[in-house]
Amino acid sequence: MIAAQTALEIRMLLRNGEQLLLTIVIPALLLVLFSAVDIVDTGAGKRVDFLAPGLLALAILSTAFTGQAIATGFERRYGVLKRLGASPLPRWGLMTAKTGCVLAVEVLQLALLTVIALLLGWSPTGGASAALPVVLLVVLGTAAFSGLGLLMAGTLKAEATLAAANLVFILLLVLGGVIVPLAKFPAAIRPVLEALPISALSTGLRDVLQHGAGVPWPQLGILAVWSVVALAAAARFFKWE
Repeated sequence: MIAAQTALEIRMLLRNGEQLLLTIVIPALLLVLFSAVDIVDTGAGKRVDFLAPGLLALAILSTAFTGQAIATGFERRYGVLKRLGASPLPRWGLMTAKTGCVLAVEVLQLALLTVIALLLGWSPTGGASAALPVVLLVVLGTAAFSGLGLLMAGTLKAEATLAAANLVFILLLVLGGVIVPLAKFPAAIRPVLEALPISALSTGLRDVLQHGAGVPWPQLGILAVWSVVALAAAARFFKWE
């Protein structure tokens, strides 16, 4: 039942043009645009080396948080979640299926963005030793954003979720170190920005894939805290109808 529901969730997402625009097209366009045009000073080295890890983080944000929050919010509004909750599929199974859908789309996103970045001249560092830190960052980032997305979708009205999720997406795109280096922001607010989950994810991926660092424990710690808090809050306050 969970496998069937996961496949259904994936088919529904792939048929949704707006969702595909948000999750795949926008990150890819931003990667190409900011890599090809000198709009933002990304520091020494090739722009794509700085931008690629940040856009990978943005792709995870778009799928696990923004897309999931909006889709779940409208499913809740139209009574889809209520009806599925009364089906033989248990509610935890439905959440598992949604998580499986998110992970499947993320694999597609990350593969596509990686190919585009490599074609633009990206030279990731770390080799095979970078695989484990990257996987840990992606898993914890997905958990944190999924928890926040489900919390928003399960507590706000669908229209409010739509507006809030898109607003948060834009704010985190600008303030989360995705395109603009955090060093460019005033020192007074930098610690707050560094504590955001998108900042931890983009910085951690950049440390591993651009600078060849080992396991980014501070960023993993931030994402772990966000994951625990967000998922616990979503489990506590999520309303199915």
